[in-house]
Amino acid sequence: MSIIRYATLDDLDLIAPLFAAYRVFYEQPHDLLAARKFISERLSLRESVILLAQNDGGEALGFIQLYPIFSSIAAERIWLLSDLYVSDTARGQGIARQLMQKATQHAKDSGAAWLELSTAHTNTTAQALYESLGYQLDTVYRYYSLSV
Repeated sequence: MSIIRYATLDDLDLIAPLFAAYRVFYEQPHDLLAARKFISERLSLRESVILLAQNDGGEALGFIQLYPIFSSIAAERIWLLSDLYVSDTARGQGIARQLMQKATQHAKDSGAAWLELSTAHTNTTAQALYESLGYQLDTVYRYYSLSV
């Protein structure tokens, strides 16, 4: 059984290695210092909410990072579910599902209209999880980005 809770700056040493591994999954170089700095800034500036999964012994098993954003069209708050990662040793135990359910509860509790996420086209495992939880693939809007 895992415990899902809100992370604080005191959890930086637990989250940073998971975040570094998450970035490696998305083909970035392993950089624990960059991971630690990024997470530290998000938490200290209160720019994100991080949900941390731990086992009974306190070992970090995974995390979700949420960013508050707003829909001008709906005139409501939404949450961007930006990052979801479960350690290799904890996969297959339902940790990702528990984290997703806690994120949904956080969105409801904060009065958000919906949660939004994106994932790699090739990440079919995550897509199956999202769809099993009721997430719908957007077929209306096309998303673009511009590097600056």
